[in-house]
Amino acid sequence: MIVSVHQPQYLPWLGYFDKIEQADIFVLLDNVQFKKNEWQNRNRIKTANGLQWLTVPVMYKHPQLINEVEINNRDKWQHRQRQAIISNYRKAPCWSLLEGLFEEIFSSKWRYISQLNIFTVSRLAGILGINTPVYIASELGEFSENPDERLIAITKHFDGDTYLAGSGGREYMETAKYVQHGIKVIFQEYKHPVYKQLFGDFEPFMSVVDLLFNHGHESLKILKG
Repeated sequence: MIVSVHQPQYLPWLGYFDKIEQADIFVLLDNVQFKKNEWQNRNRIKTANGLQWLTVPVMYKHPQLINEVEINNRDKWQHRQRQAIISNYRKAPCWSLLEGLFEEIFSSKWRYISQLNIFTVSRLAGILGINTPVYIASELGEFSENPDERLIAITKHFDGDTYLAGSGGREYMETAKYVQHGIKVIFQEYKHPVYKQLFGDFEPFMSVVDLLFNHGHESLKILKG
């Protein structure tokens, strides 16, 4: 049983969904500290004028947890992002595949960034055809604040024997702790595919919606290489 854990992000990149697809259980870690100016409230799309950030404005006060951070709905972020998506993807080959998803994103009232991210991650995984069960960490009970002990506890909660970490985990994880608890650690090694995009030369590390708009139901096959 492979368990993997990651903070809920906004419209994540391809590697995020590769991690979900490789796991038997995926947990959205919504009860750790929010990281400003990272991926929890923004991501990038490709446009005729280069890369563009889609940012959800938040009212963050250090050291709030992700699931405590409210969206600043006084800002007209939904209108701006709707226009950006329509302007840059309306003529994409698979526009209709995500049209309904974005209508929900831009017409619903979201209070917390975690609420929005959990929705978008779950829906995008489903659209891709990924069937991995997704759980919310804050709904599983209390765990240690120590990062390694928390991940070990979550893995054991699901009777997992293997923890799938991101490649960056090598720099900070104490893998010996996992071994002591009978848990094998494996690291994701994601090689980004090249695929056909709009607007000229290929740009990697976009939100997965760029792949879906361009390749539709072939996206998971491309994502997995």
